[in-house]
Amino acid sequence: MNDMYFTEEHEAFRQSFKDFLQKEVKPHIEKWESTGTIDRFIWKKFGEMGYFGLNTPEAYGGLNLDIFYTLIFLEELQKIDSGGFAAAMWAHVYLAMTHVNKEGDERIKSEYLTASVEGEKIGCLCISEPFGGSDVAGMRTTAVKKGDSYVINGSKTFITNGVYSDYLIVAAKTNPEDKHKGMSIFIVDRDTPGITASKLNKLGWRASDTAEIAFDNVVIPASNLMGEEGKGFPYIMQHFALERLIMAVNAHARAEYALEYAMQYMSERQAFGKTLDQFQALRHKVAEMAADVEMHKEFNYSIAKRLDQGQYVVKEASMAKMVSTKMADAVIYDCLQLLGGYGYMEDYPLARLMRDSRLGPIGGGTSEILKEIIAKMVIDKKDYKPAT
Repeated sequence: MNDMYFTEEHEAFRQSFKDFLQKEVKPHIEKWESTGTIDRFIWKKFGEMGYFGLNTPEAYGGLNLDIFYTLIFLEELQKIDSGGFAAAMWAHVYLAMTHVNKEGDERIKSEYLTASVEGEKIGCLCISEPFGGSDVAGMRTTAVKKGDSYVINGSKTFITNGVYSDYLIVAAKTNPEDKHKGMSIFIVDRDTPGITASKLNKLGWRASDTAEIAFDNVVIPASNLMGEEGKGFPYIMQHFALERLIMAVNAHARAEYALEYAMQYMSERQAFGKTLDQFQALRHKVAEMAADVEMHKEFNYSIAKRLDQGQYVVKEASMAKMVSTKMADAVIYDCLQLLGGYGYMEDYPLARLMRDSRLGPIGGGTSEILKEIIAKMVIDKKDYKPAT
C-alpha cells in the first residue's frame, strides 16, 4: 500500500471494487466487446453500489469522497480486459456528470445528477467535431436563441456513450463571431427531435458505443443552458485538467496490468530448461518497464493530490497525459513481445489491450496538441486561468 496517498479505507474500497468487477462485470466482457453494447443492468448495479457517486455531493446521492477513491475506480477498471467498458463508465461520471455538477443549476442537478449517480440516466459529453477534434475553439455547431428556446445545429464525433446515453452535454457556439467567448454548454435529452447518432467502427474500445451525432434544428428550452452563456470554453478547459489526469491514470494502470500479466506468464513459461523470468535480457526489460510504470504512477498521484487540494494543474495534467499514454503504449507493446506468439492471439488479453491503449495519445487532446499547450505555458509563459 502506498500510504502517502492511500489509507486502509482506500485499500478496503479497492478490494471490494475488485471483487465486484470480477463477479458482476468480467463474465459479460466478451459479450459486450462482441456486440458493442453494454447492458443497462450493469449501470444500475454500479449505481446501487455508489460507484457513480464517489466525488458527487451527498445532496444528490453521492459520497463526496476524496480523489483517490476515483483513482482506485479508474485503475481497477483498466484491469478487466476491456478499455471500452472502462471508458463508458468513466466518461459518464467524469465527463458528463462533472459538467452537470459544476455548471448545472438546481433544477438540472435534481433532474439529472441524482439519476446519473443511481445509474438510471447515462450521460455523454459532446465536444469534438468532424472538422476539428482537438480544436475546441474552432467548433462549428451553433445554438441560436429564439425566444425562450435555443436551436442547435451541427455535428459531433468520437462521442463515448454517444448512442445509448439518455442525455447529452453539448458545447455549441452562441456567438459564432467570437472564437473563444462565443461558446456555451447545454444539456439535451436524447429523445429531443432532430438528434441522430451513428455508431463508429473502431480499432479498439469495442465495448463502448462511440458515435457521430447530428443536430438538425434541435429545439431545447433556454433553461437547459448550463452556467453562463459565453463561458463554455473556460468551463471545458477547466475540466480538461481532470480528463487528462484520468487518461494518465488509466495509462499507468493498464501498463501495470500488462506488466503483471507478462511477469506471471514468464514465471510459468519454460524455454531451454528454465522459466522465461530467469533470462537476463528479459529480466532487464522487465526492470526498465517497472521503473517506467512506477515513475509515471508517482507523478500522476502527486498531481491528483494537488488537484484534490484545489490547485489548477492544467500544465501538469497535460504533461501527465502526454508522457503516461506514450509510456503505456511502449510497455504494452513490449509485454506482448514477452508472450511471443501467444501475445498475438486474441485468447490472451494483450492483443486487445494494445488496441485499446492506442487511443490514449489521441483522446482528450492529442499528444501533438498537448505539446503545443505545454510549450505555450513553458516557453511563452501563458497563464491559463480557471473559469470564474
